[in-house]
Amino acid sequence: MHAVGMVAEFNPLHNGHVYALQAARRLARADVVVVVMSGNFVQRGEPAIVDKWTRTRMALAAGADLVVELPVYDAVQSGSQFASGALAQLDSLGVTSLAFGTEGPELDYMALARNVQSLLGEQRDEFTDYRQTYASQLAAAINHETGSEVTAPNQMLGLSYALANLELSRPLRLIPFGRQGVDHDDPDLGPSGTMASASAVRSRIRQGVGIDALVPASTLAALGAVRTTSWQQLWPLLRYRLQTAAPAELTVIEQMAEGLEHRFQAAVGDANDFADFLRVVKSKRYTYARLRRLALAVTLNMRRGDVIRARHQRVTHVLGFTDAGRAYLQQVKKHVTLPLVSRVSRDMLEPDGPFGLIGRADALITTITGHEQNYGRVPIMEDLNDA
Repeated sequence: MHAVGMVAEFNPLHNGHVYALQAARRLARADVVVVVMSGNFVQRGEPAIVDKWTRTRMALAAGADLVVELPVYDAVQSGSQFASGALAQLDSLGVTSLAFGTEGPELDYMALARNVQSLLGEQRDEFTDYRQTYASQLAAAINHETGSEVTAPNQMLGLSYALANLELSRPLRLIPFGRQGVDHDDPDLGPSGTMASASAVRSRIRQGVGIDALVPASTLAALGAVRTTSWQQLWPLLRYRLQTAAPAELTVIEQMAEGLEHRFQAAVGDANDFADFLRVVKSKRYTYARLRRLALAVTLNMRRGDVIRARHQRVTHVLGFTDAGRAYLQQVKKHVTLPLVSRVSRDMLEPDGPFGLIGRADALITTITGHEQNYGRVPIMEDLNDA
């Protein structure tokens, strides 16, 4: 069986994602679509709107065959680590191609990555203008050196995939395709009225506005059965952490740098809510996404040492599969390079175990939703004959 990989958050899964799953299967001529999906926390630095099991069910109903978890220590990171963690999962599972939607499907991402790899080696220390984000300085350097405009979010993510791909002993075939509908984070609906960004869908959910035309019926049903999560529930925890932690405790938090712990602690006292807090700490140097990720790491007490330890014990956590996905797992299970986990034991959740950090982070979602996220959970099995 031939598998194509996708990396996704499905936060939540909408009509654009259905198109992407279909495009990946068609363009790769694949028997199986393997999705590496962020767990309970996503790259923009917040909890996913619904838990990883609910989103797995959405994915399987929409065309995915096998869903595995991108753990929090890879999911809540900049594009480079996000991509590296995701490709490590696909590589272990014997996937030979990666399909992804982008604003620039015409770009040769591997050729661009080789140019950027050389550029980073030569100029990395020059990206120190504190009036600009690192990403904007890198994009300007790429344009100057190659003439390519790589500024849109999914173009940058595609480049991150290509750079991570260069590090693999067996690089994947990259299959970029054009995104359908609207731009990333666009608050408006597409012309057809059936396409919207995940950001727009989340906004409508929180405003109580209907999303029936924007998502598959299976997504609509799943959303109606569970409690949603957001920074509104996490804000009191972040505030408590910043008000009670010693600065030395914050300096060891993953991604903490350049004295941001002092900026965070100074800002929290006067902030009324999380949005207010972000406005106070924002500067031209840091994107809102970077600050949200850092705030989430503080809330979860995600320390650099914890992250290093977790990456040394990386596993493949199987969240769900169809009959085809199960058959594919049987085909590759003797050749995987990361341990396959279909049921999380208590030992795995110990602080020094492979799920120690994941379990600690997910305990927050268990508390909010009332549903256990790891211990004893088994993969969701989607029988498409009954769908």
